Formats: sequence, structure tokens, C-alpha cells
Amino acid sequence: MNHCYNSGDFKKYFNENMKALGLPVPSTLFDTYQTAVATASTLVGTLATLGKGATIGELIGATVGLEKLAVAASFGAAAYTGAVIGSIAVAIGRVLGRGSRISDLFAFTHQNNLQFEGIAAFYTHNSQILNKEHTFRNSFGIRAKTSPSSFEYA
Repeated sequence: MNHCYNSGDFKKYFNENMKALGLPVPSTLFDTYQTAVATASTLVGTLATLGKGATIGELIGATVGLEKLAVAASFGAAAYTGAVIGSIAVAIGRVLGRGSRISDLFAFTHQNNLQFEGIAAFYTHNSQILNKEHTFRNSFGIRAKTSPSSFEYA
């Protein structure tokens, strides 16, 4: 993972994946592998406390240090958090040159204590997070904003 931390490509690939999903990415919270994992950990922990129906705005209100996520305040927190974790896995896979497989994602979430209730169902129902060839990839962000309850399994 040190290669990810030292490479400027991590940020590029992370941002590229999030934007392809139609999701905003604030600066500095996801610029390096370490800050991205720390931010994802905060999101997972706060989401577990507030519940799956929370928005990013509610997570910001309940946490110190997430103010830069205000650009995503209206998005469902479960969807956004899942996309963040998936985008970290995609960026790691691309930096290390081996791509991203679902097994890599689950190993990554386990190693970094980023599991959440419904994780398998979330990524099964939202394969576009890891699959850049998915036809309706950018509709993920629209659904995360307009229908956050459609992620109830997360």
C-alpha cells in the first residue's frame, strides 16, 4: 500500500472513479491513500451510529473534520460511503497495475476495518462502482441524491 501513498496517481484514479459515478469529490479528504482510508473510516463509523437513512449533511453535522463534504451534503450517506470505499479499491488496483476485483475490495475493507452492514449486497447491486464498462455508471450519483432509500440494503 505504500506505493499507493507515494503515487500521485491514487488521487487521479480515485477522483476519476467518483466523477464517473456522478459524485462530487472535495479536495484534501481523498488526496492520498491514507487520508482517503481515514475519511472512509470516519464515514463508516458515523453512518453506523446515525443509520442507513442518513445523508452526508447529517454525517457532517455529527462529525468534526468532514466539513469539506458539504458539496455532497444532499447525497445519501450509505451510497456515498460505499462509492468512496469502492473508489479507493479501484484506485489502489489501478496504481498497483492489477485492476480491481470484488475479492480485492473485500480484502481491503477487512484490512482497514471498513466493513458495513449489507456490504455484499451493496456491491452486488452496484457493480458500476468497480466496473468502468458499466453502461449506466453516471446514474449512480443521481440515484444517491434523489433516491437514497434505494440503498436500504447497505
